[in-house]
Amino acid sequence: MAGETHFGITGLAVMGANLARNVAHHGIPVAVHNRTASKTERFMAEHGQEGPITGAGSVADFVAALERPRTIMAMVKAGPPVDAVIDELAPHLDEGDTLVDGGNSHFRDTQRRTRALADRGLRFLGVGVSGGEEGALVGPSIMPGGDRQAYAHVEDILTTIAAQVDGTPCCTYVGPDGAGHYVKMVHNGIEYADIQLIAEAYDLLRNCVGLEVPEVADVFVGWNEGDLDSFLIQITGIVLGKTDDATGRPLVDVIVDEAEQKGTGRWTAQDALELGVPLTTITEAVFARTLSARRDERAQASRRLAGPRPGDSAALDRAFVDDVQRALYASKVVAYAQGFAQMTTASEAEGWDVDLGAMATIWRGGCIIRAEFLDRIREAYEADPHTPNLLFVDYFRDAVADAQDSWRRVVNVATERGVPVPAFSSALSWYDGYRRASGPANLVQGLRDYFGAHSYRRTDREGSYHTRWAQDGDEVRTGA
Repeated sequence: MAGETHFGITGLAVMGANLARNVAHHGIPVAVHNRTASKTERFMAEHGQEGPITGAGSVADFVAALERPRTIMAMVKAGPPVDAVIDELAPHLDEGDTLVDGGNSHFRDTQRRTRALADRGLRFLGVGVSGGEEGALVGPSIMPGGDRQAYAHVEDILTTIAAQVDGTPCCTYVGPDGAGHYVKMVHNGIEYADIQLIAEAYDLLRNCVGLEVPEVADVFVGWNEGDLDSFLIQITGIVLGKTDDATGRPLVDVIVDEAEQKGTGRWTAQDALELGVPLTTITEAVFARTLSARRDERAQASRRLAGPRPGDSAALDRAFVDDVQRALYASKVVAYAQGFAQMTTASEAEGWDVDLGAMATIWRGGCIIRAEFLDRIREAYEADPHTPNLLFVDYFRDAVADAQDSWRRVVNVATERGVPVPAFSSALSWYDGYRRASGPANLVQGLRDYFGAHSYRRTDREGSYHTRWAQDGDEVRTGA
């Protein structure tokens, strides 16, 4: 591969720059470009000696630096900027060349771009990249979707620069058109839930057990040595352990309690509604961020609305810390189970044939939600690729069963003390609803039939029926 530059990256913000450096560090020739030429010049001045990197100041020079068949990866903000890059590059490319979108694009946009570029004889890949700026540099988790032949051409590069776990690259072909970006979207949705659950656990430890921030940091450090071992638990201990140089207080105490979002979690929840997947925990995590953004309203509400205030009640003993740990694990299992169920449903609806065991495999390293128990998920799908839900797997079923007494205590205590736990409680409510063979939806359907003649099915015979509620009260059959 040395001496032949087939791979280019346009967009030299942090992620694009670090991916280009990653490629070069592996001895793979790479051409780089940015719409602002000065950024390319600065990149070359700072990193041009790190490997076989060619800088280009114009689109024409950038494309000319690549030998056919060319592969160009765009690392730009999702939405119109991606279309702008495509429109700028496509006229300079030849049939058989490949464009790669490595940003967090919506999968429907990726499907549209795949079709449009195919009409022009160009191949397209929508590639999810997870791991943040550090992962981009030292090895991310990579989720490629799109033209299979195009992936075959770039597979060696992507698997080389990806994170490696037990000798296995955290990169594999996901499926056609938008499959790669869809899986990355759900990955980010699970990340929202995971982070929200961690935040709720932190809130409970501070306001129900009365721990100081350094003590909570120590708790998370300890948790990371057990079943909760994961990147997010690890960095929680680090963030909570950081002291602010300016005030001498824990840094977390001087950070404004307003969580931002870039949209992928919201997209995950929106698509779950379209698919009819009960994605309660991820959706509540999205709502928790939107509620946090209403900071001025919350300040007013804190003075005007009645209820117990977190931290006002007597502190609980340290046994409650273990309850929170078990509740966090059970809720985390539910969040992953819901996310994998959504990928199953989408894969069937779109005809993608996504290998869920492979997704668990490539999420073990590089990505934000990497966790020890992803090995368990991988094993579960290897044993039964068609399992309807992770809670049908013995390991996860037993883990949640063992945790549920603690889980219920945590939700009860939080409710009594006015500590909001939307992710913990929604995960528990989903679990209780999922394990019931019969629920109250029969009344819902009866009410729908009363006011809208929507009909209902009976438990004792086939067919659809409607009761003429406002007429003679008789039941009539409406369909097979």
